Amino acid sequence: MTLTTKHFGADIPKIGFGTWKLRDETAQMCVAKAIEAGYRMIDTAQAYENETHVGRGIADSQTPRDDLWVTTKIWTSEFKDGDLQASLSKSLERLDLDHVDLVLLHWPNKDVSMEETFAALNDARSKGMTKHIGVSNFTVEQMGQAVKLSEAPILTNQVEYHPFINQTPVLEAAHALGMSVTAYSPLAQGQVFDDAVLKEIGEKYGKSPAQVTVRWFVQQPGVITIPRSTSPEHIAANNDVQDFELTAQEMGRITALNANHKRLIDPSWAPEWDRAA
Repeated sequence: MTLTTKHFGADIPKIGFGTWKLRDETAQMCVAKAIEAGYRMIDTAQAYENETHVGRGIADSQTPRDDLWVTTKIWTSEFKDGDLQASLSKSLERLDLDHVDLVLLHWPNKDVSMEETFAALNDARSKGMTKHIGVSNFTVEQMGQAVKLSEAPILTNQVEYHPFINQTPVLEAAHALGMSVTAYSPLAQGQVFDDAVLKEIGEKYGKSPAQVTVRWFVQQPGVITIPRSTSPEHIAANNDVQDFELTAQEMGRITALNANHKRLIDPSWAPEWDRAA
């Protein structure tokens, strides 16, 4: 059974497979293995330079297209009207799909007006290139602007989110707007494996710190997570979290790990991030 969260009429899988840094045949193999392990969402991006092999992995799985949710992201250099639609058309060619389920703006871009970009994004949707649209790495203020400017609902904001970062402002804003939040780098690039609290909770259930973390995301309303691995065993394990449930106290202990607010992804083009009060 695929766990989902419902937003604006769309049933979105709560656990997806992330493909950042996966390249060539590795990306192809991992995507096919993920679908075989029960994942029904695959997340990629133009900037990952792996859409071709992600598409091949999807094809290798021989899973009906309607059973899968495929997300890609438009890079900031393609945000002008015309450029955006043309770049998405190329993404579809690389993926060998006639549409994706969700297209995200990968990062905010202050050099192109949001009005122009969202008009182009909505145009791509109206042309049937994508079923849904969303954003990534947007601040609370930018989320609000996006909702005002977009004809179609903004389905999600994909942001860095793991137990060691406090994303309360984004989570609260998304909830108020009816949006979901998609957590990238959910395992904190492997740092969850060394955490004493996650290890202790995992021992109680016979689960790894990664599985405990994925379960923590699953139990948060309106939150989606996209863990990544190159190991077929870990790929399968990260999606094997339906046979246990964290208590409210355990959920709170994991959330409290964000006290040190450790941000791992902060490039020069990042916006001024929201900070929890």
